[in-house]
Amino acid sequence: MKVLSPESSDQRVLNDLREQVLARVDPTSIGGLDASQLSLLIEDLIARIADERLIPLNRFDQVNLAMAIVDDILGLGPLEPLVSDPTVSDILINGPDSVFVEKEGRLVPSDVRFRDEAHVLFIAQRIAADVGRRVDESSPMLDARLKDGSRVNVLLRPLAVNGPYISIRKFSRSLADLHTLNRNGTLSKAMIEGLSLIAASRLNVIISGGTGAGKTTLLNAMSYSIDPTERVATIEDVAEIQFNQPHVLTMETRPPNIEGKGEIIARDLVRNALRMRPDRIIVGEVRGGEAFDMLQAMNTGHNGSMTTIHANSAYDAVHRVESMMQMAETNLPLSVIRSQIFSAIDVVVHLERMRDGVRRVTAINQIDSFEDGEIKMLPLWEFEFTGISDRGEILGEYRSKSKRPRFMHRLEYFGLGERFLDALKADRAGGA
Repeated sequence: MKVLSPESSDQRVLNDLREQVLARVDPTSIGGLDASQLSLLIEDLIARIADERLIPLNRFDQVNLAMAIVDDILGLGPLEPLVSDPTVSDILINGPDSVFVEKEGRLVPSDVRFRDEAHVLFIAQRIAADVGRRVDESSPMLDARLKDGSRVNVLLRPLAVNGPYISIRKFSRSLADLHTLNRNGTLSKAMIEGLSLIAASRLNVIISGGTGAGKTTLLNAMSYSIDPTERVATIEDVAEIQFNQPHVLTMETRPPNIEGKGEIIARDLVRNALRMRPDRIIVGEVRGGEAFDMLQAMNTGHNGSMTTIHANSAYDAVHRVESMMQMAETNLPLSVIRSQIFSAIDVVVHLERMRDGVRRVTAINQIDSFEDGEIKMLPLWEFEFTGISDRGEILGEYRSKSKRPRFMHRLEYFGLGERFLDALKADRAGGA
């Protein structure tokens, strides 16, 4: 009798065994089992089915098949090793035979494979079921948060031309502070001081950048400088902000139900937050009309509010806020919108994930003036590119570009003015 080994196992036989096992598993009988108990049950079921069908099966195949089935039932199937790998930050599935991961800022192919398209769809539907949602032909898009806090997006056929797409941004439980970001090359030591003082003196901040540039990471890092006595309201589509303050109100939008009803958008939550007596309002990302309400909050005493925005530059970020305010259907003239932006926003911080995989703050700009209907910005710090090393690393220096910021009166009100000027001087003198 031929024995199936890791090298010689007929994959079709194993796949048939898997389907037979899944067909015989009674969901009601395994609801209270943990992974180890379920694994023993599945191993026994595999052995019985193999005996019934006279399928030669060695112990190695039996155990590994049981582990794979348990991962399918309780977890994310073949993705489980990637989910548990601390070096992986993003998992991108482009179909059953195309899985990429991000490690240290770089996208690299993974050896992980799915059996077929149906297997990818099974995992996608498991994810949806775990968060009380559905994803199928009638509802082919899903944006949700896993139990561990990771963010997941699913797109199915016919929208996904080459099969189900799943994108997972893993939730990091180790919060990076500004000193950690300095060690990673994201900013200079003087910029640590500058951003800490900007947060502590309750300036209104927009953090801009592309997808995966590190906007939320920087927002979390700056939160360490928020006074613990302040009441902070955070608003997100999928909760990713992790503040350590004792008085944080975490709010999350709600998508419409199967009937298309019950949707709660960010703008609804911003308006509601204004009635909750917050000291600061933090919007995880502005994408639409909530920008108008966010700026109203910044202009009506909620100093120290912050948000992130997808943009290619600090200047582009301001223009995107203009467009979003127009989306709010306020019918305000552009000159009035720009005047409100000038009054509300103090600082725009821009990040980029560069070609060497390092996420860097490339500019910290102050909103400086409003002249002839145009908003003018001046850089406080900028990253100056100088070249590329033999190992492909981006070379450059952080330089301060200003001597005295427009918001100096705010810094002085909190007794932080001289410290901020010293931080600016440090990078003008070439401090690292």
